[in-house]
Amino acid sequence: MDFLWRSKLAALVGSLAPSKVLDLATGSGDLAIAIQKTCPRARITAADFCLPMLEQARRKGVARLVQADGLALPFADGAFDVVTVAFGLRNMADWKVAIGEIRRVLRPGGTLFLLDFSLPESEWVLPFYRAYLHHVLPRLAHWATRRGEAYEYLGGSIESFPSGIVMNALLTSCGFLCEVPRPLTLGVVTIYCGSVRAAATGG
Repeated sequence: MDFLWRSKLAALVGSLAPSKVLDLATGSGDLAIAIQKTCPRARITAADFCLPMLEQARRKGVARLVQADGLALPFADGAFDVVTVAFGLRNMADWKVAIGEIRRVLRPGGTLFLLDFSLPESEWVLPFYRAYLHHVLPRLAHWATRRGEAYEYLGGSIESFPSGIVMNALLTSCGFLCEVPRPLTLGVVTIYCGSVRAAATGG
């Protein structure tokens, strides 16, 4: 499912035909690679705080890599047409500061795409999803990887992370004009899209 979600996001980025894209919290570079396929002429910069992850991205063929703290990005104001963050904002120490930095490095009229886990809004789906997230998934992960504690953290982080209209409100408070959230797979993940207001032109 992860690859399908990233493919959907990459297609949305491709529909804008951007020239300069920042994939923040790129991890091992999977989203950056997907975006490069949908935007073959774009200059894709992949940034992450974790150097070992960037080394994995380099081995996969991601060309332009930058080690960067999402709370203090080493890029000029208005440097990018599009910024993407997939499953990364949730793990940053201050969501509002990170979103403010993203807004700073986007040009007027630029777009943020945020993909992350969310809680389904359906009253019949949510109880089953919570049971899976907090009880089934950690046990399966422990059996498969012997690292079930990492998946116990995942459940708690998803519960505390803003989703749906709450996330849109956070983005709006940071100066973004938001589209309606796009829930995927019964709402277990959501794509958020926010744009920076274009500069006014004099008459």
